[in-house]
Amino acid sequence: MSSTSTAADLLVTVSQDLIAVGRIGPARGVRGDAFVEPWTDAPDERFAAGSVLRTDPSDAGPLTVERVNLSGAKMVLHFAGFDTREAVEALRGVRLVVAAEDRPAIEDPDEFYASDLVGCAARTVSGVELGPVADVLDIAGADYLVLHVDGVERLVPFVREVVPEVDLTTRVVTVDPPEGLFDL
Repeated sequence: MSSTSTAADLLVTVSQDLIAVGRIGPARGVRGDAFVEPWTDAPDERFAAGSVLRTDPSDAGPLTVERVNLSGAKMVLHFAGFDTREAVEALRGVRLVVAAEDRPAIEDPDEFYASDLVGCAARTVSGVELGPVADVLDIAGADYLVLHVDGVERLVPFVREVVPEVDLTTRVVTVDPPEGLFDL
């Protein structure tokens, strides 16, 4: 089992329907270009020239990508109508969002969008409620569900042996915790 952010989000759910795919950073230069922090595995697709992106807050957009450049390893976008440093600096911190339904379908039944797991109810195989999935972390290539069990943050390895079932229809994640997982 694994979570994925392919062509969409990196765990930033704006609402049940919207997923953040990036955040506008500081201006670059004086002609209205801005650094953008991509939160997607497919920045070339999401931020291609001509792309129209919704925003959070919504009154900042929609924004149309006019040009894309790279400055070293950093992505630099120019949005149509934002031709000065001051204009684009006003967008700093705005999140760029897409509709959750616009994400490509995942074919593998053992793969999930991490944002779809956040908020799911977690319970043990014996039915003990653990609380909602607060987050999904990717640590050194391994995924972990973040749960708050008895007020303590716990990381649950997102592997079939520990999380034998995920039902996105009922929004329930079943956990079979190994002995001691919640005792630390």
